[in-house]
Amino acid sequence: MEALLLALPSFSLAELTIAAVTFITLVLWPLLKTSVPPHLPAIIIASLLGVMLNIFDVEVATIGSRFSYTLADGTVGQGIPPLLPEFQWPWLQPGPNGQPFELSFKTIQILLPAAFAIAMIGAIESLLCAVVLDGMSGKRHSANSELLGQGIGNIVTPFFGGITATAAIARSVVNFKAGAESPVAEMIHALVVLLALVVLAQALAYVPMAGLAALLVMVAWKMSEAPKSLHFVKTAPRDDVVVFVTCLTLTVLFDMVIAITVGVMLAALLFMKEIAGMTKISEITHQPRQVPNKLPPGWRVYSISGPLFFAAADRVFGELTLLSDQTKGVVVSLEGVGVLDAGGMAALQKFLNRCRKRQTQVIISDIQLLPLKTLQHGDMTSQPGHVTFTATLDEALALVPQPEAEV
Repeated sequence: MEALLLALPSFSLAELTIAAVTFITLVLWPLLKTSVPPHLPAIIIASLLGVMLNIFDVEVATIGSRFSYTLADGTVGQGIPPLLPEFQWPWLQPGPNGQPFELSFKTIQILLPAAFAIAMIGAIESLLCAVVLDGMSGKRHSANSELLGQGIGNIVTPFFGGITATAAIARSVVNFKAGAESPVAEMIHALVVLLALVVLAQALAYVPMAGLAALLVMVAWKMSEAPKSLHFVKTAPRDDVVVFVTCLTLTVLFDMVIAITVGVMLAALLFMKEIAGMTKISEITHQPRQVPNKLPPGWRVYSISGPLFFAAADRVFGELTLLSDQTKGVVVSLEGVGVLDAGGMAALQKFLNRCRKRQTQVIISDIQLLPLKTLQHGDMTSQPGHVTFTATLDEALALVPQPEAEV
């Protein structure tokens, strides 16, 4: 929005006309139901219109007028240089401000953090592009193949004067809308770009910037899938809508990388919150199916279901501490607990320490495989008179003193 406001003084009716004609062509051309994608006739019409306006001395910005290049022999040209990239060692190319580049250990130390950041950003953007295309095509991408291909390309490119590249959502969407169905389309795309560099450079110089702008506006609109977004906001869970709105806002205010980073972190936090809320504790002392015999006074049986990880364990064992107050003993069934992490084990140890101080006996039963491994790594074993671990709830109940013994 700031860029649009700053560009108001350079308003041009001629360029607005070219953009409008290009946009109208993009909208109406699909109605003809031809096999030719609308992007090609739209750009051709925009270029012809730009040439006509230039003939009548109406200035229209084109690729040729906006960009220029200087060859090794000092020749200056407009538009795209009609030359293939030449092989050159990256460390022999000029550094910042044209200064000679010095390859040293200190230089590598300086470049490594930036290289890592670029690699991560490139991976995120490429995988995001793949996800967008998956949603449009109904297919499923191979993340390993995408990143491996991108990595090889980015290793080779600098030897020909290129810079780091990623998958581009805008170009990919245009490619898909034009009828691409397989990786062969990408190969043809590469050959067309190569052909454009060598043969079509002069012709491409006549393409007006306003026509390209209209094309990108149409691509952006189709890529946004606004109807799906509105439906998502109306029907999706509240946490998902929060992530969606946050990513949308940060993308507009800052950039996509910040939006994705914050969005992933926010989604992870909300997911942990949701999973933590699924962990429940319930008393089953008076349920005959699970506890068939009457327990002596002062004994309770509780069942925990859900993952006992750091986000849920403190709350659950805090509740259990309150529930087991003023009791002689408690039986805790972990049959519904599939995960017990270090945070969960620390909360369990805190609960057991409080029970020891109150002289409350604890019997823990039905420990699943993963929680059992965690307890073994933590060297947590049975301690007679304080805590006992059993394989089943029946074995745990058998250890509870019978009412006759109490008398």
